[in-house]
Amino acid sequence: MKHIKIKLQILVLMLVFGAFLSLSRVTRAEGQAGVPADEPGFASIFDGKTLQGWDGDARIWRVENGAIVGEVTPELNLKTNSFLIWRGGTPGDFELKAEYRISSKGNSGIQYRSIELPDIRFAMKGYQADIDGEDRNEKGVRYTGQNYEERGRGFLAWRGQLAHVYTGQKPIVLASVGGNKQLEEFIKNGDWNEFHLIIRGTTLIHILNGHLMCVFLDDDTANRKLAGLLGIQVHVGPAMKIEFRNIRLKQF
Repeated sequence: MKHIKIKLQILVLMLVFGAFLSLSRVTRAEGQAGVPADEPGFASIFDGKTLQGWDGDARIWRVENGAIVGEVTPELNLKTNSFLIWRGGTPGDFELKAEYRISSKGNSGIQYRSIELPDIRFAMKGYQADIDGEDRNEKGVRYTGQNYEERGRGFLAWRGQLAHVYTGQKPIVLASVGGNKQLEEFIKNGDWNEFHLIIRGTTLIHILNGHLMCVFLDDDTANRKLAGLLGIQVHVGPAMKIEFRNIRLKQF
């Protein structure tokens, strides 16, 4: 058993190191407006002023103080989760960096490798880097950082897990990348946080504020997606506000 745990820990290190190592092989354009010089290959996909290139419910989404704002009021009476969808492509292997700030009872997420549902306006199905506020439930920031499949297989990798799934099976936990409550300490409630998604083939890595939150290995050939739409979410429920800024994408 001890040898198995050691091998799993080595696997985690190899996956993360391999994803970062690939950065050196990127040859895309550098120096785009709003992209730091130490992020070669990244391009801004939000201009900080308008929603050009994005598509969503105008009652919910706006730009304010250099950030995309999604706000749900009691008067809106939202019936289903609604997304602001990026129309610039369908990334497969990529990295995404974005800062977010969420209200205390908020529920949101960054959607990727997703599809748009044809029968529900601005609804999406696919992988999600989950985000919730500190007062959304009695257990605190329960979901932020995890991998959740919207309108699909549900919880894939909870915060602190390296999980794996095969076709016809449920995800199994191979190793721990940290305790759930321990990793919660790195989430800045009421302040700006930065998500960093590293998506390569069947390996999906979520990093928040420089700390690894979860890794998911998707070998479910019947249900996985290798490319798809990007989007950001507002969830049904209490009134909430979510803000995103400095959204940068690097594709491979």
